[in-house]
Amino acid sequence: MAGEIKRMIDTIIEQRAKGSKILAGVVKTKLILKGIDPKNYTEDSPDDTDVINRLYAVMMEQK
Repeated sequence: MAGEIKRMIDTIIEQRAKGSKILAGVVKTKLILKGIDPKNYTEDSPDDTDVINRLYAVMMEQK
């Protein structure tokens, strides 16, 4: 199902930023440092199990 990565990224940003644009930028930066650039994924992007697994690991980390 295409777009799963985009939905996961959006969920992580939404949960951690809690509406703050500044915190959203910080979360995006942390994802980039972990090798996942949110700008590279859209609703039509094919799902990559490696990226999905890394996003699950990020979701399991404490904030």
